[in-house]
Amino acid sequence: MPSMRKLALLVLTVALASGCSAIYRQPVFEGNLLDKANVDQLKEGMTRDQVIALVGTPAVSDPFHQKRWDYVATARRGHHKAVVKDLTLWFDGDTLSKWEGDYFPEQDQALSQEMSRFGNLPKEKKRGH
Repeated sequence: MPSMRKLALLVLTVALASGCSAIYRQPVFEGNLLDKANVDQLKEGMTRDQVIALVGTPAVSDPFHQKRWDYVATARRGHHKAVVKDLTLWFDGDTLSKWEGDYFPEQDQALSQEMSRFGNLPKEKKRGH
């Protein structure tokens, strides 16, 4: 009988361990949500204040590289690896000189609506009131 208990314990342990992958994992999104319409309006020569007004403050601000701003966002759904996007802006003095990289342009609107259900994004105000 002791071997039956060990076998039952082993089967139970294996069943519980294999079930861990079936556990729901909430989607995790971190960083800057950038509006495609705003990113499309970026122009060389814009001041830092104009850029902030358009796309917000960067997620990463490096005191050793003040000429560079990184807008980093990560998205992870379920048990998949996180996807990382980075839009980098460079400044010459106080003016925007170039930008490159990627972000989630098509997903940000849908993501914003999805995440507003959880209460961690501000709700849009109705206009005209």
